[in-house]
Amino acid sequence: MALPKRRHSHARQAKRRANWKLEAPTLQPCPQCRRGGKTSYKLPHHACPVCGYYNGRQVTEVKEKTKKAS
Repeated sequence: MALPKRRHSHARQAKRRANWKLEAPTLQPCPQCRRGGKTSYKLPHHACPVCGYYNGRQVTEVKEKTKKAS
């Protein structure tokens, strides 16, 4: 395996790492939830976490949230 003959400078290392930034995930509105009046957003090519629909059909069961009695 090849090894560098000389050490790279801090500036050169920083230039290489300058593109290591985080990006916000791309979200799109759920077409099924939009019909019901409330719009939720989901990741592309994923089932909607609110209604459980993907590509026009329900693929996951979504449980109703219950409040804790205190």
